[in-house]
Amino acid sequence: MVRSRFYLGALLILAIIAGDAYILRRLLAGLPDITVLEDYTPSLTSRVFDCKGQVVAEFSIEKRALLSLAKIPVDLQNAVIAIEDDRFFQHWGISPRGILRSALANLIAGRVRQGGSTITMQLSRQIFLTRQRKLIRKLREILLAIQIERNFSKPEILQFYLNQVYFGEGAYGVQAAARIYFGKEVGELSLADCALLAGIIQAPRGNSPFVHPDQARRRRGAVLGRMLDAGMIAKAELEAASREPIPLSRPIGQETQAPYFVEHVRKRLEQRYGTATLWRGGLKIHTTLDLEQQKTVEALMEKGLTAFDESARKEWERKLKEAPPMLDAAPEVSTSPPTKIQGAFVLMDVKTGAIRAMVGGRDSIFNRATQARRQPGSTFKPFVWGAALESGMTAASLVEDTPLAYYYDGRDWRLLEGATDQYSIDLATQPFAQSTDFKIWVPNNFDGKFLGTITLRKALALSRNIASINLITHVGPPLVVDIAHRAGIHSDLEAVPALGLGASAVSPLEMTDAFATFANGGITVVPYTVERVEDAAGKQLESHVPSEREGISPQLAYLLTNLLKGVVRNGTGSHASRLGRPLAGKTGTSNENRDLWFIGYTPDLVAGAWMGYDDFSSLGRKDWTGGSTVVPWWTEIMEQILKDQPKRDFPVPAKIVFVQVDSETGLLSLPTCPKKNRILEAFLEGTEPQSYCQVDHSKPLAGQAASQAPAAVIGPMVQGVDASTTSVPAGPAPPPLPTDEELENRQPVNEEPIILE
Repeated sequence: MVRSRFYLGALLILAIIAGDAYILRRLLAGLPDITVLEDYTPSLTSRVFDCKGQVVAEFSIEKRALLSLAKIPVDLQNAVIAIEDDRFFQHWGISPRGILRSALANLIAGRVRQGGSTITMQLSRQIFLTRQRKLIRKLREILLAIQIERNFSKPEILQFYLNQVYFGEGAYGVQAAARIYFGKEVGELSLADCALLAGIIQAPRGNSPFVHPDQARRRRGAVLGRMLDAGMIAKAELEAASREPIPLSRPIGQETQAPYFVEHVRKRLEQRYGTATLWRGGLKIHTTLDLEQQKTVEALMEKGLTAFDESARKEWERKLKEAPPMLDAAPEVSTSPPTKIQGAFVLMDVKTGAIRAMVGGRDSIFNRATQARRQPGSTFKPFVWGAALESGMTAASLVEDTPLAYYYDGRDWRLLEGATDQYSIDLATQPFAQSTDFKIWVPNNFDGKFLGTITLRKALALSRNIASINLITHVGPPLVVDIAHRAGIHSDLEAVPALGLGASAVSPLEMTDAFATFANGGITVVPYTVERVEDAAGKQLESHVPSEREGISPQLAYLLTNLLKGVVRNGTGSHASRLGRPLAGKTGTSNENRDLWFIGYTPDLVAGAWMGYDDFSSLGRKDWTGGSTVVPWWTEIMEQILKDQPKRDFPVPAKIVFVQVDSETGLLSLPTCPKKNRILEAFLEGTEPQSYCQVDHSKPLAGQAASQAPAAVIGPMVQGVDASTTSVPAGPAPPPLPTDEELENRQPVNEEPIILE
């Protein structure tokens, strides 16, 4: 009703001011030069290129191609005229009859149902004017329409309009619309296609077949009915066209490539250059993306997640079938099938930080690679081991994998001395039990078992939780936080013992970046996606400037990498060893199997993978871990990524020495040590063991020569040693190997192991 009054008022005012030359001159003075229609060119499209120069995506409000009227099907011309302006060839730019008709319809309906704008008025508004609903704008629109009609023929005006009008989905003009909705050239459109497109113009989103298919079908029918009434088509043609299906999604090949990567780039550039420049400025955006690798990641990750969905569905069906009938009690098994599992993957160049591939999920705008904060589980343990190594321990140092417990005294978490499990704690005798903030935490290993005294190498390869807790207690949580931040973690980390099990949430991108520091000899780089940006004229607007710093020492980075190679070779990530090349990495499974991880790397590339549910629900079975579930599809991806790349080992920095040790005791090995126990271990020069293994391998390690290990055993008991200063000084060269006679006369050693907090 408001708009109808608006149109009637505009006509009355025009009639009144027609005799007022001053007012008329003021209106005309603000009008643009309509001759620009003859040379009209749309805003420029900004294009995104991958690292090899392939076009990945376009940023453009106006996906437009200019066509002559002769190349536009007559059915499409007629369909647009029939539904938008059926008196187009009779009026002189404005249609008083049309305005009055729409005003009457709106008055009867009590709301705006019809517009009164002719095709010429729409053209003047779309090209020259804003869409503000002001009287002055409507008056200028009418005057512009009259001027356009006086300077151009009807076919020329129709051609301008059909190349300009907006069809939704970023498509301006009939050629772009034909490609986006049907995957066709405009000349290939059927009558049904033409009617559908013409129907979209009135409300591009409301009449979109992708968004509101039923409304789009009804609108198409209305267009065909108008064409029939105007004698443009026969009834048989209407009936045949009405039976044709409508498109429900973009044709194959029209989907956005690398959507999460492109959206990440869009946000960055829109913030830097502004919306107008990005979407209209014709920028050339050269990125780090490798489109071929991106497609590999997308396809194989989807394959892996789809396979998991099927396994999860079967597991749910099994549990539902086996569940006892429940009456009043809450059901133990959900009556709804599991939702779609989500995942994330980041592939990055370890030397530069260039992101080669990024997947942030499945069918969602939320980028889990960069935006999600999830518990990393055991993938966080390398930072604990890094803190231990930086404190003076070695891969051959011994750590206790035995039961322990912690209590919270209202301010801090403290080790509960003498506790081996929750059943051995006599709460009645504990002074802290009277505190209202009293809490007990009894960590456990994933398998519920304990291995006793083991080396740091074995503890990391087998991802022993208790060993990690002992280490973080020994070195102090603040040092672990410091190591993680220096390596590239930016999220806030809580300096508590549970941090050793990955209790603080981080994103897949920052975890991947931190592991890149290990691969890059301790040098931390900043992940990036844009190499350079040029304007439409080819002028360079920006170019990536490398940013790097030493996060950890080259020696510490190599020692961690050497340990993480063991995780892949014979630990929880062993499935990845099928790649048959030097590879390091760490698996992770968070509390209650909510998050599964694997971060792996070569000397050149690092790849981080995560999977889980958005609602943080458990994945289900306990044997669905990072090692059993994520590593297989991570490996399948990297098998394709690395197939043509040379096999290189990680370079060894200065001051790293290799010594053959016994894998059980961490001491120098002897010929009497089992062959499987003799390993070549890496050490920082001066920290290698100085004693030979003198234990009887047929008996348990506890109670034998652990005191001769290169570092004291790290365990839960406190013996008054200041752990913050514990280190291994450089000692003399290892003694010569004992003779056979000395070995035969060797006496057993029964010294108790030294235990540190």
